[in-house]
Parts: sequence; structure tokens; C-alpha cells
Amino acid sequence: HTSGSHEVYQGTQWRCLSIWLILCLLPRTCVPNPSKPIFLLILADDLGIGDVGCYGNDTIRTPNIDGLAKEGVRLSQHIAAASVCTPSRAAFLTARYLIRSGMASNTQHRVLFWNGCSGGLPLNETTFATILHQQGYSTALVVMRWKWHMGVNCESSQDHCHHPLHHGFDYFYGMPFTLVNECEETLSLLYFLSWFSSYGFTKYWNCILMRNHDITEQPMYLEKTTSNMLKEAVSFIERNKQRPFLLFFSLLHVHTPLVTTEKFLGRSRHGLYGDNVEEMDWIVGKLLDALDKEGLKNTTFVYFASDHGGSVQAHRGNARLGGWNGIYKGGKGMGGLEGGIRVPGIVRWPGALPADIVISEPTSLMDIFPTVVHLAGGVVPQDRVIDGRTLLPLLQGTARHSEHEFMFHYCGVLLHAVRWHQKDRDTTWKAHYVTPVFQPEDSRARFGRQICPCFGDGVTRHDPPLLFDLSQDPSEANPLSADTEPLFDTIVNRIGKAVEEHRRMLTPVPQQLSSYNNVWKPWLQPCCGTFPFCWCDKENNKANDML
Repeated sequence: HTSGSHEVYQGTQWRCLSIWLILCLLPRTCVPNPSKPIFLLILADDLGIGDVGCYGNDTIRTPNIDGLAKEGVRLSQHIAAASVCTPSRAAFLTARYLIRSGMASNTQHRVLFWNGCSGGLPLNETTFATILHQQGYSTALVVMRWKWHMGVNCESSQDHCHHPLHHGFDYFYGMPFTLVNECEETLSLLYFLSWFSSYGFTKYWNCILMRNHDITEQPMYLEKTTSNMLKEAVSFIERNKQRPFLLFFSLLHVHTPLVTTEKFLGRSRHGLYGDNVEEMDWIVGKLLDALDKEGLKNTTFVYFASDHGGSVQAHRGNARLGGWNGIYKGGKGMGGLEGGIRVPGIVRWPGALPADIVISEPTSLMDIFPTVVHLAGGVVPQDRVIDGRTLLPLLQGTARHSEHEFMFHYCGVLLHAVRWHQKDRDTTWKAHYVTPVFQPEDSRARFGRQICPCFGDGVTRHDPPLLFDLSQDPSEANPLSADTEPLFDTIVNRIGKAVEEHRRMLTPVPQQLSSYNNVWKPWLQPCCGTFPFCWCDKENNKANDML
């Protein structure tokens, strides 16, 4: 080159380098690695499969959830690992049956009862949030008036051993426990007289709001929770739009006491419960709008489900406060009956998954773990049994059958039922070894009890088991026998063999829901202030502009 052309060449180099540096320093408006999708996982609480329009309800309005199904895949045989909260959610987070992690109860108390108890999700259990965090994802759990319900402390009120931040989440905002009726305002004399009683002062021990490890409200104020949680979730999306993230948005809706904002009261044809469902749908719509606003719709894997079936026993006076499980028998807390474990399940990922299709193969909430881990570029743990199966072959249409051959339906530590997906006949059999006793006998519930028991005089044992062909009788109305099903003995024996094989793969683990672990311990009680004077309000953001 001549001297002049060399200078021109150097100048061009410097200009290119400068432009490159400017482009690198400017805020990016797209996701850095489009091959890694964003994940928005939305889990409702106590929502019945029959409460949603796309699953057959034509009286409660759920346009946003219905639209999600129209643009994605609807799972019609989506199964929870348990029919109550704590064990179902433990299985969802770990892809393992509750019996493997110790989150199955050997008492009549099948969920955690206190923030100040020592039980919870063990630290040696791996959640999908942990693996996604290792893959570079920003991970958040925003609890919408709902629960973590996986425990808080082990040995002191500050160790936070069971806290979401110890299970893969970078950020947590919400209730570490669950919403209970006592969280609502009450002015009774008995309420104030019970101030120092742990069992009487539930509002101050359990109804607390946390941001990461800090208590920000004790007790929490329910009237502003909806707007606060939505703003937290939208803010998280805005802050992390330039990187892959996981947002696990856990709804209270539609758990009693059905706290509903004034905007939605009296809007539905089904009283307070219907109002709460319609508000839940509105919340889902707001989350989807936030993705659209940031241009993230086509890069986001959205999942919507319920932790278990609707509570058909919930009522206040003559008013029903629980959901509708459609044609399926039973509901929340009723062992292995379909109404308690068959839930809505919807997946949307525009461009990557087909739209407006229905998959009737057996799938599980536990399947979300291996699905999101695979998509994030991670590997499921190899040092333990993983019961979930990736949904991708089914969702993408590359496989006709589910990878689940058998599913085991527990009630506490007891196996109540088993599902066998006989692929060569396209048939799903279900054997019930134990079923709840309904009262009245011809009802679909055990009224007079909040939750059906797993053992004792509240259940009936069956030998041989009650056998149903769910392919022909999904409502479990007509049990088969050797007289009506020629292969009855063969089917029952094959399921029995699968139970034996399953039990050989179980190892003893500490019982997290034992009587000791589930009793209130003052030294474990999270407290904003000096125990027992636990009271604070650090939430300055009213967030009313979103309502």
C-alpha cells in the first residue's frame, strides 16, 4: 500500500472499531441468546379443571387463559402429583414424587401448618430454578397472595434453610406460607384475647410478606396485594428483558378466602368464587401484555396450570367457595380421584410449538422440570430418580405417546391409586387401592371436613382394587370386574408388578411433615420486630396505578 492508502485503511479500521464499541455499549433491545427461551410459569391454586372456558366452562369468563390455549397446546390429561398444596408443589419444583423427598405426610396433616415449623423442602433436593440459575438465567418467584409453602427455617428464625433463595431463585417477593381465612381482617374480642397464642394468632405468625429474606409486612395487607404483586412481576420482566429469565408467578387465586379486588366483585354469575376466577384471568392477561410490550412474546415459553383440583367442599354457610372439576369425581384432598389431580395445563411458545391443538396423553406437572431444563441447555440430575418426562416430543408433534407408562397417585405416604397408560391399546387404566368415604354417600365429597383423610375410618380399602378404563369412563363412574372386563386379572397383576418395581426404587428419607417438624416453634418464627411483638409495614409502594 502507499502511505496515503495505508492511512485511509487505518482510519476505516478505527471507525469500524468505534462503531462496534458503541453498538456493544448501547442498551440492547433483544434477548442476547435467542436459542434460550424465556420462561413464564403461572401456577393457580385450587383451580378446578372445569372452571376455565377452554376446558368447557361457558359461564365464567376467562378470555386470556382461553386465548393462551388458542395460541398454544392444551393438555387434557394433565396430572398433579398430589391433591393438596405442599406435596404437589414440591413435586412440581423437583420432578420427583413427594415420597422421595420426604414431603409426603405420615399424619393427617398433609401440608405445612406454620412459618415457624422446621419442615420444608430439603436442601439436597434440586429445583429447576437451581439448574436454570446455573445456566445463566435470572430466576424469580413472585408469590401473588399465595404461598411458597415449602418451609422457611430449620434451627433458628434467621437461617432460611428452606427459603426460595436457597432453592435456585435470585429474587423472592410474596408470602412464604399460604393465604388462610385468618389473614382477613377480623375484630372479634376472641381474636384480640388470643394475641399471644400461636394457634389463635395465625394472622401475625403466618400472614406475612417477604422481599427476599426481609419481612416487609407483618401482618400483610390483602387489599393492596394484587397491584403490588403485579407491579413486581412486570418490573422483573422489564429489568431482565435483555437476558434469559425464569419468572415463576404463583397465584393465590382461587384459594379461600377468595380475596378479590373491588373492581371484580359481583361481576360473575358464580358469586365470589367466579369473581375470583375472572380476576385471576385478568392477572394472566396483564402478565402476557407485559411480555408483548417488551417484544418477548415469541421468545417466551408460557405455562399455565393449577397445583391440584378444585375444593368441592369449601363453603361459607350455603354459599360454595370452591371450584368445579367438570365430569371428574372428587376434588382437592381426595387421594387419587381424578377431580383432585386432573388440572388445566396450557403451553404457549409461538413459532416453536403448534397452535390450537389438544394433547390427551397422560402428562404431569413434574414434566415441566425436565422440559425447561432441556430448553435452557441444562441437564437433569443424574444422581437421583427423576419422575418427570420432557414434554417436548409431545408438544412438537415428534412423538405420539407420552413417556409415562405408569403414574403413582399418593395421599400422604400411602399409595391410593395407579394409572397405567397401555400404549399398544391406546388405553389408560386406573386402579384404586384406597378411596375416600363420601358423606353423604351419594355426594362427591366428604362434607363436614376440610380435607379427606388418607387413612383410618375416612377411607375404604379395595382388594382387588377398583379398576376403571379412563379412556371410556373418565368420570370413574363404572368400576370394572372380571365379569365385565376379560383382562381384569391381567391388568391388575401388571399394575401390581409396577407398584412393586416402584417401591424397590424408594429409599428412606427424613419426614418433613412429621408431627415434630409440623408443630409451631417460637424460636423459628419469622418476626419483624422483637418476638412476640411482630409487627411492621415497610411497603411504601401502593401500586394503585395498575388497577
